[in-house]
Amino acid sequence: MNLLLVEDDALLANGLLTAFGRENYQVAHATDGATAKASLRAYDFDLVILDLGLPDMEGITILKAMRHAQNSIPVMVLTAREGVDQQVAALDAGADDYMEKPFDLRELLARVRALLRRSHTDFRNDIVVGSIRLNPVDRTLSTGSGRLSLPLREYEVLEALMLNSPRVVHKERLAQRMAISNDDVGDNAVEVYIHRLRRRLQPHGVAIRTMRGVGYLIEAA
Repeated sequence: MNLLLVEDDALLANGLLTAFGRENYQVAHATDGATAKASLRAYDFDLVILDLGLPDMEGITILKAMRHAQNSIPVMVLTAREGVDQQVAALDAGADDYMEKPFDLRELLARVRALLRRSHTDFRNDIVVGSIRLNPVDRTLSTGSGRLSLPLREYEVLEALMLNSPRVVHKERLAQRMAISNDDVGDNAVEVYIHRLRRRLQPHGVAIRTMRGVGYLIEAA
């Protein structure tokens, strides 16, 4: 899952980036509203964590702009501002959840998982392709013979393919998922990871088909 963290407090942001990384989320970090808006135009996110007090604009402005543009990505407001009025204003502007700082990291992670479950219908059940089973909530993969461990980039590509199965996933979307983590993504990066996954998945009765000029489709072999 791809998250956008909009937070100008460097210490807090670094802590959250570390925590989300341990949960295998891909996180882009914006320190101001202009960067956040540019990121939302450029990438496909599954959830936004939004601070209200940004150096160049109010977080509420970003939230209202998202909803005005019919952008339905879940938004978790995370702010030091206290009071019911602030919470009501954020929720009325389109926020899906609201937490005040300081907060318990375990609660934040639980709320993030809950928002992702609600926004992805497929999160309610395990997704099975061939003998591969994906649990989208705890982000684990298993086969008939036990747990399947993959490097993070390969997991992200496989997760995108399985969450969208049986639909085709555009190559550009897969490239976006890798670019969000600020890695150096070359022109052939998607092909490299698809090639690696094909070799890993073949013994488990799973194939990745290339739909020329469009993208990739995962299916039972």
